[in-house]
Amino acid sequence: MSEELLYYIWQHRLFNTTALKSTEGEPIELVSPGQRNYDSGPDFTNARVRVGETLWAGNIEIHQKSNDWLHHKHQYDPSFSNIILHVVYEDDKPEVTGAPTLELKGLIDENLLSKYNYLLHNSQWIPCEKMLPEVDELTFTLCQERMVIERLEQKTMAIEALLKRNTGSWEETMYQLTARGFGLKVNREPFELLACSLPLNTIAKQKQDLKCIEALLFGQAGMLNEEPKDEYMASLQREYRYQQHKHQLRPTQGHSWKFLRLRPASFPTVRIAQFAMLLHRSVHLFSKILETHKLSDVEALFKVGTSAYWDTHYTFGKESTKSTKELGSTTLDLLVINTIAPILFTYARHKGDEDLQERALSWLQQLKPERNEILNKWKQLGRKAENAYESQALIQLKNEHCAHKKCLSCAIGNKILKKPFAHNLESNL
Repeated sequence: MSEELLYYIWQHRLFNTTALKSTEGEPIELVSPGQRNYDSGPDFTNARVRVGETLWAGNIEIHQKSNDWLHHKHQYDPSFSNIILHVVYEDDKPEVTGAPTLELKGLIDENLLSKYNYLLHNSQWIPCEKMLPEVDELTFTLCQERMVIERLEQKTMAIEALLKRNTGSWEETMYQLTARGFGLKVNREPFELLACSLPLNTIAKQKQDLKCIEALLFGQAGMLNEEPKDEYMASLQREYRYQQHKHQLRPTQGHSWKFLRLRPASFPTVRIAQFAMLLHRSVHLFSKILETHKLSDVEALFKVGTSAYWDTHYTFGKESTKSTKELGSTTLDLLVINTIAPILFTYARHKGDEDLQERALSWLQQLKPERNEILNKWKQLGRKAENAYESQALIQLKNEHCAHKKCLSCAIGNKILKKPFAHNLESNL
């Protein structure tokens, strides 16, 4: 019997509340279980219980066994000196707190305990895999809504940390996040390091000169350190040396970029050339996003190609068949999902702007879902994501709840624990 389960049982009153008695035999009436306290101190605050003829309001502490009070050294902590009730699963050491004690053993439905044990200990891909078909659509929809917000809030924390590092500059933060997005999964770290090593205002001064922006980006990426392989590379080197001296720039390590097992169109050289074109068109990306209401206009802003050199090259000095290297629709979608919608959502939270928040969510609903193994498995279980809003929710549910068996904090897990199931759970372990 874990304390987390006891908290859950207490909060939702999942025990026989009729004729409750303290271990001393006094009648107890639970008026309000209180609010869960996630900070230090007693587990529940602002609770109300009637013990005998007296109505008490205050804090409640919950343990597996009474003796845990002593093991946790609460007797030395002043914040535990005024609890109104000590709730335990098993009373193994009476009268350790000075407050009435309520023992829950024998008051909890064994069916709930067996279901929780099943969810906690089975080895399925998600704990409730066998029970999922029995969960109603409304519960699943509400769970998805919570998961997508939770995922965006996690991304908000990372964005706010970056914003703080950038002394509150939304444009600089957008620039760095967009660079990370251009690197996708394989090259996101070196792309982010590149952007952090090259301030946006340095690029802004050269906004009209695409070749200068390319020189700055390729030079800071550590890709101009070799002997030039053609005149184009040599011209970038000359420009970069001048800009490097002028702005006192220190390039990143060129060996950190990954080319292996990437399609040529996704080579970091091509991505840097596309990023240069994006910045050439607009260095004020965040302002543009705030002004944009339609997803199609966002995609038009980010749908960039490269300079003419890269039409016939994937790397420096090696010619290839001519092809226009425009940012693909899949990459555009991922930029919206992982960069544009999250930063818009974060800004909306900062400003308390619900319309902006809804716009960010709306863009996710309009996009196709991602394609990965997690979503393939959900599809096999009968839960196919119809858009990026749903796919983000399913990814969050699997990674942050199912993988850690956090069934008590999941709407689906809650529904399962509270609902009787006809089939034999033990047969699925």
